[in-house]
Amino acid sequence: MAQRRVACIDGRGAGVLIVQELTPPEAGQVQVEVRASLISPGTELGRVPALRQEPQERPPRPFGYANAGVVTVVGDGVEDVGPGDAVACMGGGYALHADVVNVPVNLTAPTPEGVDFETAAFAHLAATALHAIRRVTPVFGENGMVVGLGLVGQLTAQFGRLSGCHMMGVDRLVSRRELATACGIEVVVGADGEDSVSLAAQVTAGYGMDFGVIAFGGDATSAFEQIVACLKQTPDTHRMGRIIIVGGAHIAHGFAAALGNVDVRSSARTGPGYHDEAWEHGADYPTVFVEWSTRRNLAECLRAIADNRLRVSELITHRLPLEHIGDAVDVLVERPEQALGVVLTP
Repeated sequence: MAQRRVACIDGRGAGVLIVQELTPPEAGQVQVEVRASLISPGTELGRVPALRQEPQERPPRPFGYANAGVVTVVGDGVEDVGPGDAVACMGGGYALHADVVNVPVNLTAPTPEGVDFETAAFAHLAATALHAIRRVTPVFGENGMVVGLGLVGQLTAQFGRLSGCHMMGVDRLVSRRELATACGIEVVVGADGEDSVSLAAQVTAGYGMDFGVIAFGGDATSAFEQIVACLKQTPDTHRMGRIIIVGGAHIAHGFAAALGNVDVRSSARTGPGYHDEAWEHGADYPTVFVEWSTRRNLAECLRAIADNRLRVSELITHRLPLEHIGDAVDVLVERPEQALGVVLTP
């Protein structure tokens, strides 16, 4: 019986490895030998601190949704991907932290020449950021800010710059601000103790911010208020602009006169198709109606990485073998000031 190793979070909030039976790919799926996977700290490990404080009696749960590797087997109906192809993979329940995975074909994208497996593993989070910046509807020359410089926040800020906008990043961790600067973000500011409103007025030459992005989960009311205070202000004191929420944030704020003429937009996932089972397994939408599907977004992100326009290798802080999953979880949960992009290599 063929087997695979899969990383899990157990009831104590620890990273552990288990062994599972390896099943063949279903129709519309490809089997991939994983060469690298990327941990998304917020989404994947957000509940781990609570488990460490109050352990639960439950079996270990596999996790992960972003990896890259080489196709070994294709399921029935798969025609545009074949054995030996290098691909980036995505999808909760599919692109696990494991040594072998079965992934729906439309949740994969060919890896361009020159893109290694470590950087290709960023495709899912990059597509999340790309979809968020599309929700921004940026205009060349606009001023924008991203609050929360985790992986998605870093990539969103970079896509803002690639769209011709002037970007400011905000985070409480010095290490994440330094990474943003290294990746070309023009201005970074601390979330605590620094006057982001005055700085925003200064760096925008008095115009004010045109948009802001909240890229973290949990209570984001303070960040929301911070962005509102940085947005453009009309002579009648109302604020104008757009606020896009890509993290799993909770916000308590009044609307109408309490907010002004501000558009608040939610950005969910990676674009059309993700979580449509038929689409994931090979069905397609008419491109004339759905131009930027999840798979096309993946491909565009990989192309930007290949062209070195989207910089992701600088965001890798740790490289660990899959069997050290416990150490990988520990460093992200216990020492977030030291870690951001943690790559696992089976």
